[in-house]
Amino acid sequence: MSLVYCIAILMAGGVLALLLKQRQAARMVSLIAVVLAAIPVLPLVSQGFGLVPAGPELNLDDSQWLAAISVSWIEPLGVRFLLAADGFSLSLILLTLFLGITAILAAWEEIQDQAGFFYFNLMWTLAGVVGVFTALDLLLFFFFWEVMLIPMFFIISIWGHENKRYAALKFFIYTQASSLLLLISIWVLVIGHYQLTQQWTFSWFELVNGESLPYGLWIMLGFFVAFVVKLPGVPLHNWLPDAHTQAPTPGSVILAGILLKTGAYGLIRFVPSLFPIEAQQFAPMAMGLGVISVLYGAKLAFGQLDIKRMIAYSSISHMGFVLIATFTWNAIALQGAAIQLLAHGLSSAGLFALAGTLQHKLHTRDIRRLGGLWQQTPRMGAVGLFFVLAALGMPGLGNFIGEFLVLLGAFKVAPVVAIFAAAGMILAPVYALHIMQRTFHGEPQVAHPVPPTDFGRREMVMMGTLMVGLLILGLAPFLVLDLTAPTMAWMVASIQ
Repeated sequence: MSLVYCIAILMAGGVLALLLKQRQAARMVSLIAVVLAAIPVLPLVSQGFGLVPAGPELNLDDSQWLAAISVSWIEPLGVRFLLAADGFSLSLILLTLFLGITAILAAWEEIQDQAGFFYFNLMWTLAGVVGVFTALDLLLFFFFWEVMLIPMFFIISIWGHENKRYAALKFFIYTQASSLLLLISIWVLVIGHYQLTQQWTFSWFELVNGESLPYGLWIMLGFFVAFVVKLPGVPLHNWLPDAHTQAPTPGSVILAGILLKTGAYGLIRFVPSLFPIEAQQFAPMAMGLGVISVLYGAKLAFGQLDIKRMIAYSSISHMGFVLIATFTWNAIALQGAAIQLLAHGLSSAGLFALAGTLQHKLHTRDIRRLGGLWQQTPRMGAVGLFFVLAALGMPGLGNFIGEFLVLLGAFKVAPVVAIFAAAGMILAPVYALHIMQRTFHGEPQVAHPVPPTDFGRREMVMMGTLMVGLLILGLAPFLVLDLTAPTMAWMVASIQ
């Protein structure tokens, strides 16, 4: 029941924030709700170490599941209220709650109007994300998939920046088109399973243990495209730069830090396990798209003059490593992908929070209007340098561990893919250090009417916790590796 409590507390916190309406009360209720939602989840962490992978016939009673609930919901169609968490999903739930607190701190002063409605949307987005990471009934998964997307549309369209309506509409069209494709693919898969077994079910456990369908490749492509849109991967990435750029700071934190991870989670959890034969056939194409995402995202990041667009394109590059890892069928690469998801979530959240602070204080995101900020804001400059080093893959920080393990695992399976993807780690310092130089060093390019103020206590607490998280991932990656090992070992075994 711990998973139900977590989701219910987040939803209830959002409703209460909406009813209170006052800004101070709404944000405090939201903050308390996220902290309370973490309480039933935290005890699961100690249980996650030392677990063993499940056998070839996966079921809910396997020891790798740390928490689970299964209740009949729509009996005629075999739909169940089925939630379960293993080490992999638990790590992403913790990331969600952690960045939820970060988003609230980022919204502390920025969100002034309709605060109750904002925090309602934020809380329900978090609840939807937790549901996505735990739902193992495909129809329930789709329900939570929509719950997390619709509130984000309102966050962008109401509290975004100058072109917020355009960005929100673009985000809505891309995500809803992919959602429709996902729903159709789920139904075709379920109907195909029914034709073979005469049994209606949306349960992932039963579908995983079922037989392959003659048209399984087309169903797999439906799942693949739906999740790659959310990842995002080239060429389905076009919505991301606009959404990130126009979203308010807490919206950008949630988008980059959490929502992109739902696409990666869907790819890793569902595509290889439901379609092992078809996924192996499609693997060369998928890894090729991953390499293109790595290189193309890095190239475009270097050419940006808007800080938030630069960070957005860098996210496309980093998520390309996850796409490569998913189709390597290698446990090392998959565990690297798990660390990469967590590390990128923390580093991108920090970078977007930094960009949001610059826009709030200087009213610009254009690097041509910046420069020389280190002298005026030394704490901001030091924090910015840390996250830039994290983004470029500095050894000792989480991003390096994730990308290194992905490349190590991929090299054993597809050396050419790994070699080309490694170029992404070479290009990352180019755009990362470029933006650092143009923003914090040199001479100020424009005389701002009001000199910017440095980070205060709230900003340093917010950034400091993200920095500690990246250091832990970089210096003690075994904490995540041990937690996710049973899941990734089973994933590899299931497709061989």
